[in-house]
Amino acid sequence: QVQLVESGGGLVQPGGSLRLSCAASGSIFSRYGMGWYRQAPGKQRELVAAITSAGSTNYGDSVKGRFTISRDNAENTVYLQMNSLKPEDTAVYFCNARTVAGGTYVDHWGQGTQVTVSS
Repeated sequence: QVQLVESGGGLVQPGGSLRLSCAASGSIFSRYGMGWYRQAPGKQRELVAAITSAGSTNYGDSVKGRFTISRDNAENTVYLQMNSLKPEDTAVYFCNARTVAGGTYVDHWGQGTQVTVSS
């Protein structure tokens, strides 16, 4: 039902910035909850940021004040602006779309994009 394609990852120095983009398929994108998760080697996937269909946002504690999630429903795209990047932000970042099916949430995932923060 939902296809997600991330872009914008790469190598950046500590203190630098990156903007990730996630393009989603579907004519009902405006109804999807969207989010960004990340996973480093040997660690569990963790929430970075999420945005509801109404535009409310939620951030993981480690990125509050540094990252901003936004969405453009006309372009079926969600963004993650990452500022003041730290080495511990290094991970594969995955775009997430959340839909409702049978009264339960179903998560859809993109292929991931690598973000490396290093000097």
